[in-house]
Amino acid sequence: MRLLTAGDVRSIAESLGIRPTKKLGQNFVVEQGTVRQIAALAAVQAGDVILEVGPGLGSLTLALMEAACGLDGTRLVAVEIDPILAAELPKTLAERVPSLTERATVVAADAMRVGPAEVGAPTVLAANLPYNVAVPVLLHLLAELPSLARGVVMVQAEVADRMCAGPGSRVYGVPSAKLAWYVSARPAGTVPRSVFWPVPNVDSKLVAFTRHDPPPTTASRSEVFAVVDAAFGQRRKTLRAALAAWAGSPQDAELLLRAADIDPGARGEALTIEDFARIARARHASRTK
Repeated sequence: MRLLTAGDVRSIAESLGIRPTKKLGQNFVVEQGTVRQIAALAAVQAGDVILEVGPGLGSLTLALMEAACGLDGTRLVAVEIDPILAAELPKTLAERVPSLTERATVVAADAMRVGPAEVGAPTVLAANLPYNVAVPVLLHLLAELPSLARGVVMVQAEVADRMCAGPGSRVYGVPSAKLAWYVSARPAGTVPRSVFWPVPNVDSKLVAFTRHDPPPTTASRSEVFAVVDAAFGQRRKTLRAALAAWAGSPQDAELLLRAADIDPGARGEALTIEDFARIARARHASRTK
């Protein structure tokens, strides 16, 4: 299969009269080894429906199609927010993988607004996510597409570190805890700046994830996430103080924390997503008595 070279990427972009924009977080991958690495980490299997977000000019799309070649029932859905790129991608696929074009669907849409109606029931995500919206996009997709069982994403290095951090880590925070509701995330490699066009001012890393069941709780996801937001809203404060506004008062916060078997003097950085779920459950129980 003929993957795109750096020259191909620039040539297609020039023919379309486009330049990568910071507004859309466009940094196109121009190195074939990198897209093949991402496709390998996606571990595509027969029958998988691959969801790619932000395919751009098709560098990773072609590598994913290459990985799917010979696997029965495997399909790809690519979501592209730029209408010019979305219109061009089917042409690139038809030129380079004509025998597989019927397996690929390009959806011109904002990934923050798609759901099953637009993309069906994908099972694996593979994406070079725009740096400025990487975590919100991933959280949205995991919430809206319960069929997503695993995936690999390329994101800004600092964002990757936060996504994979556990309690007690210096960079553990809201993204870490909320992602842990859905998945187990792990570092999957580093990506040099030189593989992109234009070359970004930040480093990139790969994050792989596998979905798991959320923590058992009678509280809803939104109730648990409200606790997470409150706990990290004032990182240096104890949970008794940080959750005061959320609970109603410092005294109410302490009562809920003790009901959840959490030390009121602890800080949010020390809690697991299971701990946050217990706090939310304690409040839910207090309100339903």
